Amino acid sequence: MSGDTVKIEVNGQELEARPGQMLIEVTDAANIYIPRFCYHEKLSVAANCRMCLVEVENALKPLPACATPVAEGMKVQTRSPAAIEAQKSVMEFLLINHPLDCPICDQGGECELQDIAMGYGRGISRFTEHKRVIQDENLGPLISTDMTRCILCTRCVRFTEEIAGIQELGTIGRGDRTEISTYIGAGVDHELSGNIIDLCPVGALNNKPYRFSARAWEMVALPTIAPHDCIGSNLNAHVMGGRVKRIVPRTNEAVNETWITDRDRFSCAGIYADDRLETPIIRDDGEWREATWDEALDIVAADLRRIGADLGVLVSPSATSEEGYLLNRITRHLGSNSIDYRLRRRDFRNQEFDPWRPTLGMELGDIEQADALLIVGSNLRKEVPLLAHRVRKAAVAGGHVAFVHPVRYEYLFDVSSYFDGDDLVAELAALVAAAEGDGSEDYRATVTALSDGDRSGVIIGQIAMRHPAFAQITRLAAKLAKLTGASYGFASEGANAVGLCEAGVLPHRGVGFKPVENPGATAADMLAQPPRGLLLFGVEPEFDCADGQAGLAAMRAAEFVVAVSPYLGDGLNDCADVVLPMGTFAETSGTFVNANGRPQSFGGIAQPVGESRPGWKILRVLGNLLDLPDCAYESTDEIVREIVTAGKQALVGEDPPNLPDAPEPSPAVTTRIDVAELDVPMYRIDALVRRAEALQLTRDGQAGSGAADPRKSAQG
Repeated sequence: MSGDTVKIEVNGQELEARPGQMLIEVTDAANIYIPRFCYHEKLSVAANCRMCLVEVENALKPLPACATPVAEGMKVQTRSPAAIEAQKSVMEFLLINHPLDCPICDQGGECELQDIAMGYGRGISRFTEHKRVIQDENLGPLISTDMTRCILCTRCVRFTEEIAGIQELGTIGRGDRTEISTYIGAGVDHELSGNIIDLCPVGALNNKPYRFSARAWEMVALPTIAPHDCIGSNLNAHVMGGRVKRIVPRTNEAVNETWITDRDRFSCAGIYADDRLETPIIRDDGEWREATWDEALDIVAADLRRIGADLGVLVSPSATSEEGYLLNRITRHLGSNSIDYRLRRRDFRNQEFDPWRPTLGMELGDIEQADALLIVGSNLRKEVPLLAHRVRKAAVAGGHVAFVHPVRYEYLFDVSSYFDGDDLVAELAALVAAAEGDGSEDYRATVTALSDGDRSGVIIGQIAMRHPAFAQITRLAAKLAKLTGASYGFASEGANAVGLCEAGVLPHRGVGFKPVENPGATAADMLAQPPRGLLLFGVEPEFDCADGQAGLAAMRAAEFVVAVSPYLGDGLNDCADVVLPMGTFAETSGTFVNANGRPQSFGGIAQPVGESRPGWKILRVLGNLLDLPDCAYESTDEIVREIVTAGKQALVGEDPPNLPDAPEPSPAVTTRIDVAELDVPMYRIDALVRRAEALQLTRDGQAGSGAADPRKSAQG
């Protein structure tokens, strides 16, 4: 025994463990199986189910492995007759009231209770009494319930309290009358709520939109990456007959741990929305008609050649790096530099001083261990829910978490400081003054926490990035980070802001961040002064641009508008000249680079809908028609390698300073603004989410219902 470890014996095998470590953790690490239902490595120990009973030498009775700390010299048997008899007895009790629903249960074939019952259950029950029946709970539009199946493991209860931070579920009653319930009349509406479906070891909690649509053994699990925010959560898509039936998390501790957001889980329904475009369409005499791919691409190529340098390209921030790179090549080849993915940004002053990569500035794992964090201009729970989860863990562990934002949101933890003056710039200036030795006690406390912390960071949120005084905000925030020694970064919008910067989808920088000699128009410039031609890639301007009405007006003013889109929303229906049907993230391969700068490539997981094609293949053929040199790509892997090579060749010097040395931006703009108009509802953030009907029925979906349905109206 050393001060750091103790030695125990399990089934005759000697193991080392940390003092106080629970026995089940030690056996799991040694691949020694112990059955369990209530235990989960991310949740507190409840010891409700007793399924993990094991025999411990000199103990008077079997002990639960999940709640038994190890001690020096402990001898444990997990497969002895006494241990197995105890486990079988527990299983028999668990099955007393469990209904025989396996043939119709969505959990059938992947049920922990079903699996363990095969090994520890009796063939015939000794109980003939009536089984109890529990009324189902209405938890909302995302989670269906069959509470009679519940075995009271309380995983769902502990998740809402410990991970989500709001106890939306709890137990009521006692003894055999105990039930899992919500508050009266309330549902489960947290942005991570769908994770209780995965946690439930039986069929009590299920995916409501997916319910009764497939069986586990009919589907194949394929890996992919979440397309909605900068975390890049790792997912498994369950696919049947080429169609995505549901999405579940794929464990990656460095990225999303074992969780995913409801947005990532339930948005897949939008893949098969009613307005999904299945064939290329072109406008003839004001009317749409279907066309072949050859005809449509020939028309697009001819018009793009005619327009040439007077072309503007608006790109979704969730486009893949490969798509962005090909769009960059086509745009520059035609003589234009007007290409941009920063659709909701309003202030482009000092853009030449922007960091090359809009990353967080620190690893996601470091955020939850941070001593101090300052979040600027953000509704973080709704913008990047899994980042908010990490920030909450830092706060719960004692970190100093402060916000600079005019509106106070519910963060489900104790915020150390909230600077909620109606002028973001003035609040940041006061923090900078405090860092320079002036300012009130509240400001000095946050500055001191940032300065004294071994891990501290300043993070710019999406509302700040949409602010008309963004240049001042970033200059002051970067200066504060420099003065305090904190890291500095961005919770950027979309799934691939970092990757698109690397791929050159900017008017002032090319591949590898190489400055462009004659910068083109920004996204805002293209809406204010529309070019003759517009190429929209995965964009619905009325919803995705800072000014939706200006987006519609720009489409109407342009001579030629070509859209590459999975959907035919009303904006494109009214204003586009050609629409090319593109596959969603599920129907293409590509690469997203997350907020840590981590590239994550993925393959197509579903069959294309109709005649839709992956975006990169559409652009490859278009490049060939435009005589773009060296455009005969066979795969996205080939494009990624070229991005890396081109980036290395272009890369000169170091990343520019993060703005503290930038000049005062001019001209001056108003710094007071109603930030509510900058806050995009979380379930209106992109085209796929906007079409996920179950998400639109949630509280957050209804909060965004003031924005029109993309399939019914073109008003943003």
